[in-house]
Amino acid sequence: MSSVLDQRPAPAVPGPLPAAPRRRTRVLALPEARWALAALVLFLVALPLELLDAPAWAWAPLYAATYLTGGWEPGWEGLRALKDKTLDVDLLMVVAALGAAAIGQVLDGALLIVIFATSGALEAVATARTADSVRGLLDLAPATATRMLSDGGEETVAAADLKVGDLILVRPGERVGADGRILDGVSDIDQSTITGEPLPVAKEAGDEAFAGTVNGTGALRVRVGRDPSDSVIARIVKMVEEASETKAPTQLFIEKIEQRYSIGMVMATLAVFAIPLALGSALQPALLRAMTFMIVASPCAVVLSTMPPLLSAIANAGRHGVLAKSAVVMERLGQVDMVALDKTGTLTEGTPRVTVIRPLHGTGLTEDTLLVLAAAAEQPSEHPLARAVVEAARERRLPLPEALDFSSVPGRGVSSTIGGHVVQVGSPGRLLTAADGPEAAAVAESESAGRTAVLVLRDGTPVGVIGIADRLRPDAAATVAALTELTGRTPVLLTGDNERAARHLAAEVGICDVRAGLLPQEKVAAVRHWESERHKVLVVGDGVNDAPALAAAHAGIAMGKAGSDLALETADAVVVRDELATIPTVVGLSRAARRLVIQNLALAGVFITALVAWDLIATLPLPLGVAGHEGSTVIVGLNGLRLLREAAWKNPVRGGAA
Repeated sequence: MSSVLDQRPAPAVPGPLPAAPRRRTRVLALPEARWALAALVLFLVALPLELLDAPAWAWAPLYAATYLTGGWEPGWEGLRALKDKTLDVDLLMVVAALGAAAIGQVLDGALLIVIFATSGALEAVATARTADSVRGLLDLAPATATRMLSDGGEETVAAADLKVGDLILVRPGERVGADGRILDGVSDIDQSTITGEPLPVAKEAGDEAFAGTVNGTGALRVRVGRDPSDSVIARIVKMVEEASETKAPTQLFIEKIEQRYSIGMVMATLAVFAIPLALGSALQPALLRAMTFMIVASPCAVVLSTMPPLLSAIANAGRHGVLAKSAVVMERLGQVDMVALDKTGTLTEGTPRVTVIRPLHGTGLTEDTLLVLAAAAEQPSEHPLARAVVEAARERRLPLPEALDFSSVPGRGVSSTIGGHVVQVGSPGRLLTAADGPEAAAVAESESAGRTAVLVLRDGTPVGVIGIADRLRPDAAATVAALTELTGRTPVLLTGDNERAARHLAAEVGICDVRAGLLPQEKVAAVRHWESERHKVLVVGDGVNDAPALAAAHAGIAMGKAGSDLALETADAVVVRDELATIPTVVGLSRAARRLVIQNLALAGVFITALVAWDLIATLPLPLGVAGHEGSTVIVGLNGLRLLREAAWKNPVRGGAA
């Protein structure tokens, strides 16, 4: 992809762009979170009082308040579900907690209430964060635009009121108000919100401009080509909303069988109570047997079979810089069998850097002297490529001479007078005069290697070519290999960059399947196609343009340091330290958690079956039933905590535990 160095000193802009507001829901603004926090605080106050043998009047009211604050909402929702002839596990847990309290196991019931209240709060927070991310997209599009009138005047209007055919003026530094085609003007436009690529794109008459992208140094007149409600950025909003809805409400594995288990347990408890009564048993023994049955058959151990392994995996991943947003996310990560990777900011660092400095033969210049000429000429510019050239000179600690008569021509490049010589730096497409000279060969060589070529001229004569590229992350190739081994399939590259640059980078990391030049909706279409083929796709990205695909995928991971706010909110997990190698590690950790869940479910099933059979066939003493029930809960809980160990974080890229 050939870009230009055409930034001139920032012109006067009509007022600074206002900072986009943060539309982030506070956790305690959610009623579920407030009730769960109240229940947790009450429980933590009551627990030590009971353990220290304080009088019952000191801790019993606190436990009662715990039951009320944490249990009323799931209980109410459960009763509402009953109206629709649905029995959910939340209501069952409230009943089991009340049953435990009725036979003196107040602590067990309160703990169960706290667990379920906290789980409901986490789900509410996740739902609110998804809504926040969608609303945050709206900040990318400008609220107003400058519409040009037929008499030559202009007016400021709401961007939403623009119509197809309107002519708008986009001044330097402003966001484009609507999708359309440029009628006149030359400038660079930052399209990273659409394509994900960090380098501005040279635009001139006839080129398309997208709403929400940022204009560079030139003024543009744009003919509106789409209604604002149908712009690319508006479609991103819709795609994120639709994709998020298809994934919610999320469910853990154990929740998928809650209906059968709940109905079966209630029916069995009623039968254990009613049948002995029908056969002439006294009320108290029948009630005691039924309560014992409900305690030993209650799904406490089953619930703890699932949560401790997943929560331990979340904690371990968090210690190593990967934030998984919920237990559901941690479960989903272990299910993926296909990975799609973004290019810029994911496999690469997302910052253009000078990679090749090539003086032309016969000019008498070395790499350092060529770099000094280019950097001195570019020093006043704010263009990303100019900054890369200047930074390369600073890294080599090269002194830069004073540049005089600096000028910049959008779409062409910059010009300065250095040591009495006129030095031009810019786009080979605009500065080259011969298509077959050594400078043309050097440009072609650089661009064929996936770099952006910058041509340097001295007094009108080409003297060298500088190649600039986004540097590959050091662990990119090893990460791709590890993901291939985990899933049995080589990851796919999804990028908005051009085909040549994408394929060159893919070859370096071992990726064969490359989808380049994609807009956000095309990334989503690819993900949905794979999902329709029953693949569970993991998408890894960092930009606004990746957000719809992150939301649509079975699981999405965002790179934390360079990631946009939208990508961080939309993704299921975030690599906080930008260590790409942690992605296969967290997938492996999730699979280990799933294996522990299955082990725990088997253990819980054995305990429940044995205790239930004892209660039905013989007479299971209530204390022994409670002990067996609590013992199974403790065993599966401790088994799940094994993933907290450092040894559980096995990094396939670096080998062994990280």
